[in-house]
Amino acid sequence: MFDRKTYAQMRRSGMGIGISKAKLSEAMLEILLQLPEGTTNLKGVIVANMGLMGQMSATRDINEAWTQTKKKAAKLYPEKFVLDGRRVLSWNDGSVEVLDKKISISNFKKLNALSEVEGCNVNVLISKLIRSYEKGKK
Repeated sequence: MFDRKTYAQMRRSGMGIGISKAKLSEAMLEILLQLPEGTTNLKGVIVANMGLMGQMSATRDINEAWTQTKKKAAKLYPEKFVLDGRRVLSWNDGSVEVLDKKISISNFKKLNALSEVEGCNVNVLISKLIRSYEKGKK
């Protein structure tokens, strides 16, 4: 019947649903709380379950609302959801542990300087440091 392309054409022609990002975020949170635990692709499932509201909303509005929803879900329902360092929302099944993700400015500068001396990027340098640490521990 109707597909996403048809709704996009309707939006471009001036028809819109006029829903704020806050209302979209509230609707997304309500749907998120009703999903069974372990559901993957949370954003896609939520938008699909929003019906006409999800189809007629602009992508940028949906993305903004999803960002707000992830923050709210992790803050209000920490027993169900975890927001990791990369801002990915996942189910809190106990397997994901949020570690200290902040690094001091001085250590950050030292890491960058050391990576320049070694001629590699910081990720490679940290991998080498971890391997060296694990070898020394054995």
